[in-house]
Amino acid sequence: MATKTFEQSMKQLEQIIHDLESGDLPLEKAVKKFEEGIGLSKYCAEILDETEKKITILLKNQAGDIIEKQFLEDEIETGEDL
Repeated sequence: MATKTFEQSMKQLEQIIHDLESGDLPLEKAVKKFEEGIGLSKYCAEILDETEKKITILLKNQAGDIIEKQFLEDEIETGEDL
């Protein structure tokens, strides 16, 4: 797949969904569009996963200073350090 931005991929995925929902595609073309959509969906999911790993949470410590802390998914699930 050529390098695309997340936004370009999402727009293309939305168009594929629209095309498939229209019901106007012959079966072979619909299957190809579906396969293309699955590939785009996986690509977008990978980008979102990578982005999630880069998220940082800014917190104020007791002195009122803002500190930067790496995002840890476990902390959100357990409510720790928030």
